[in-house]
Amino acid sequence: MRPPSPHHPQQLPHPSNSAPLMGPLPTGGQRKKSSKGTTGVRSWLLMDSGGKTQVMEAGKHVIMRRTGLPARDLRILDPVLMYPSTVLGRERAIVINLEHIKAIVTAHEVLLVKSADPSVSPFVDELQRRLIRHNQEGNEEDGSKSNWTRLHDLGESQSRGESRENSPKGFSDQFDEQGRVEKNQLYGSKVLPFEFVALEACLESACSCLENEAKRLEEEAYPALDKLSSKISTLNLERVRQIKSRLVAITGRVQKVRDELEHLLDDDEDMAEMYLTEKSVERDLETNSSASSSMNEPILCDEMDDEIVQADMEIDRDAQIGTTTTNTSKQLDVQELEMLLEAYFVQIDGILNKLSTLREYVDDTEDYINIMLDDKQNQLLQMGVVLSTATLVVSALIVVAGVFGMNVRIALFKEETKIGMPKFLWTVGGGSIGSVVLFVIAIAWYKHSRLLD
Repeated sequence: MRPPSPHHPQQLPHPSNSAPLMGPLPTGGQRKKSSKGTTGVRSWLLMDSGGKTQVMEAGKHVIMRRTGLPARDLRILDPVLMYPSTVLGRERAIVINLEHIKAIVTAHEVLLVKSADPSVSPFVDELQRRLIRHNQEGNEEDGSKSNWTRLHDLGESQSRGESRENSPKGFSDQFDEQGRVEKNQLYGSKVLPFEFVALEACLESACSCLENEAKRLEEEAYPALDKLSSKISTLNLERVRQIKSRLVAITGRVQKVRDELEHLLDDDEDMAEMYLTEKSVERDLETNSSASSSMNEPILCDEMDDEIVQADMEIDRDAQIGTTTTNTSKQLDVQELEMLLEAYFVQIDGILNKLSTLREYVDDTEDYINIMLDDKQNQLLQMGVVLSTATLVVSALIVVAGVFGMNVRIALFKEETKIGMPKFLWTVGGGSIGSVVLFVIAIAWYKHSRLLD
């Protein structure tokens, strides 16, 4: 849908069943201007429980009043600052910063930071589709729940009336309390709360994004590593270096998401903070009870001591039953959220295992390349030893030639001796053969000493 015109101010819809927390958001010409200009105003995409979207511009103070979040939590959603993946449960909202998703989830709406990232648009469409379906399922379940409750009450009224007549007074009261508890457990909400639907969409989008990046990296990494193993070149080494840098970055992001989910699963109090719908209902009940109690104030009168003691005992019994019911329901709720988080924890842990396997393959390839380079270096060293030995042997022959080339008078150079060419050839041939023999002896000694293969 088109963003609102800046000339027509609009007002964010308030959550249902709650008091309005703010006035109209300043948009367009309503923005407050100071000497330094407009600061802290950001575009937000508002999506209510029915899936309707609306683009608005609001400052951080307006968002803080609407969601009850402190400024440090809104700083996590700042696109300029690079914060790691974080999921925080607060009194009235859930702050989600997962990869490309930066959102605030309340009990009745979702506020998304409007971003130019192309991966945000598919997430918005998927979230809108889920919320529309959740709204339809909630309406259908409310209708079926009322029908079943009506049938249950009709079938149960006679049997419960007969049991009341045939049972003591205290037992009948306890039976009513247990019946209400079992009824709440039997006809409890089968549809996830609104905040869990939005949280699940965020987790699924983040996990899918990381999984797709991991798959693309695997498709590029394995052929590049195999090519490097067969042929070591500067181009192949550069490709593997880039792949390793991407692998380290993706592994860090996946590890951070995994650590965040593990932290939530280990702390039941943090998971209990995310039950925004339940806390909203409890606040409404407390508000209604406080209003009714203020309208119907008790009249003080004198009572007997035994009646006071009996009233205290009844109050203690009701408090114990209410505490047990609350603890049971919270435990079930925490288990429900725990199951939701565990599903994505397993998925993100599988992605991390794939990246770990790829990292091990990269390390094995590096070890293989290092072994090959060490082998080449050893071959070069052996060749250097052989060449140095050959140079030494040839130097001995050069020494002989230098001696005969000196201006020294010996019998071999006298013309009257007429020794001639045969003696010269014997001298040159003997020196050459002696050099070769010395070279062979030196190589044999190197191999005997295991200096050469």
